Amino acid sequence: MRSRNTVRFAGMALTGEKLSEGPADTEAAGAALAGELEPGDVVLVAGDLGAGKTTFVRGAARALGVEGPVTSPTFAIGHLYRGRVEIAHVDLYRLPSLAGEEPGLLDDYLTPERIAFVEWPAEEVQALASVSARVRIEHLGEDRRSVTIER
Repeated sequence: MRSRNTVRFAGMALTGEKLSEGPADTEAAGAALAGELEPGDVVLVAGDLGAGKTTFVRGAARALGVEGPVTSPTFAIGHLYRGRVEIAHVDLYRLPSLAGEEPGLLDDYLTPERIAFVEWPAEEVQALASVSARVRIEHLGEDRRSVTIER
């Protein structure tokens, strides 16, 4: 993994951690990171329920040209979105491990042609060589969040 990278959002520099005052800031953080991504990159997005993981992915997707709804794929495992580059949005909330799953479960999502965002990343996904960023979002009360991006 690369060293921590400076990312800009909401008009401020971010090295590692940034305070988000609400959903617009969280989306802006996703958009800022999206500008640094290329096909084949995998972004792991972690945080508690309701922390803003899908909001972060929505911001990235908008920056990459996705115009339609960006929703949590919790019950479908993943969604594919068309923008300037195809985006895979995967949610492994129901699968804390991939050990008992079909070996090719994520093959349609984690491809060299797509940028993939994986919410609730299982241990096996965290070890992928193609992981280009790790995002951690934490509740700080009300709409405030801590958004940490490591590259």
